[in-house]
Amino acid sequence: MSAIDFYTQQITISSIFSRLVSGIFSNGLVRIGLKKRHMDLQTIKAARIARPEGKAGVGASSMVHDLGSSGGDIIPLKNYLDSQYLGEIGIGSPPQNFTVIFDTGSSNLWVPSSKCYFSIACYFHSKYKSSWSSTYTKNGNFCEIHYGSGSISGFFSQDNVQVGDLVVKDQVFVEATKEGSLSFILGKFDGILGLGFQEISVGNVVPLWYNMVQQDLVDDEVFSFWLNRNPEAKEGGELVLGGVDPKHFKGKHTFVPVTKKGYWEITMGDFLIGSHSTGLCEGGCAAIVDSGTSLLAGPTPIITEINHAIGAEGRVSAECKEVVSHYGDLIWELIISGVKPSKVCSQLGLCLFNGTSGIESVVEKEHKEKSSAGNDLPCTACQMLVIWAQNQLREKETKETAISYLDKLCESLPSPMGGSSIDCNSISTMPDITFTIGDNPFSLTPEQYILKTGEGVAQVCVSGFMALDVPPPRGPLWILGDVFMGVYHTIFDYGNLEVGFAEAA
Repeated sequence: MSAIDFYTQQITISSIFSRLVSGIFSNGLVRIGLKKRHMDLQTIKAARIARPEGKAGVGASSMVHDLGSSGGDIIPLKNYLDSQYLGEIGIGSPPQNFTVIFDTGSSNLWVPSSKCYFSIACYFHSKYKSSWSSTYTKNGNFCEIHYGSGSISGFFSQDNVQVGDLVVKDQVFVEATKEGSLSFILGKFDGILGLGFQEISVGNVVPLWYNMVQQDLVDDEVFSFWLNRNPEAKEGGELVLGGVDPKHFKGKHTFVPVTKKGYWEITMGDFLIGSHSTGLCEGGCAAIVDSGTSLLAGPTPIITEINHAIGAEGRVSAECKEVVSHYGDLIWELIISGVKPSKVCSQLGLCLFNGTSGIESVVEKEHKEKSSAGNDLPCTACQMLVIWAQNQLREKETKETAISYLDKLCESLPSPMGGSSIDCNSISTMPDITFTIGDNPFSLTPEQYILKTGEGVAQVCVSGFMALDVPPPRGPLWILGDVFMGVYHTIFDYGNLEVGFAEAA
């Protein structure tokens, strides 16, 4: 599928190295104070960055890992907008400082190059100058990373990289000489430091985290995120390399295995809106735990149901309503008669998928030719209606009630770029949203999944959910971004290939 756009989160930290010099230690962990900034709508839009092209690509048990005493290095995170988390690193000798996104959804490190002459974005950010570093080694191989709304290109170089008080020697990274997206101009980050697996590393470059482990710079092969969702707090959050900070979570972590190396991909169970099952993930859904994505992304049918439940303003879909009007009765009857849900739309002649079906991304459809888009929209609408009709059957609703509900859901289809606005005064009446991970429920309250900006009459509230459609066999797929990670302290266990979640303190 084509590249998927995501809201990214960023976080910066000022005076990281000066604080290290002052020697603030506790339980073997370096602690550094953080700063925060307030949200605003302009910056929310600027924070939207595309995930690298190609990103889309049961029986987990709950375990207790004794990681609380592990020594590690704490990287401070500054909460920018309440949806962006950035940290500071240094490249070269002496270190040249850069503000980066610590991104578990990618695996390369890149920063702007002093040889970036023709991209406006480079003039708004710090640039790496190889001539200033005594530890620089030339590589020079060309590199290009494509994004849904642009791309970066440049060449590989090699130098020492300082993260906290750890120095990774001879790290290969990208010097970006061209940044082709407006997001890079307006973003508060200089570059991206990927914490994903080497399997998705462009150029098969060894990721920085791998080198930390191989160079014995960390005590344990784990790193953990605490993202502070309180925009008024002094600390934006912490990234702990080589351990965890027990003060940042409550109780025990639920650990689930990584099911596919590349991204930190796990299996998620049923998804509930209030106390009602959506049914889509009862047999298991893939989920990527991604610190570089601000929002929660999931299948359009479920995001639409969430939008309807919370009163979010979506885009009215004439195609969806037309399918309900002409085929609603037939869809209902076919499901009741025992026809496999995946066959319903093809039997109605709305889909021609040779026995398999998948809901296509709304974002992808917008980039298609009008002729093909016109043919595909009824199929997409039909497949969503089948899922919703199944849920209504599960709730034992009558056909008339169910079809009326389906028609209303058509009005709540999410905006292609996510971030549907809602009435701030209705937050107290909204339902909890619950993910099932490792057979345990992980709930988000309305206060936790709604993003707010402004105050008083100028306050605007935005849904923390956006649509992402990936067809089988890879889908349905969820992206658990910072909205989720801000509520649940997250451990990435590289040694045991597991991800752990516990309530954040």
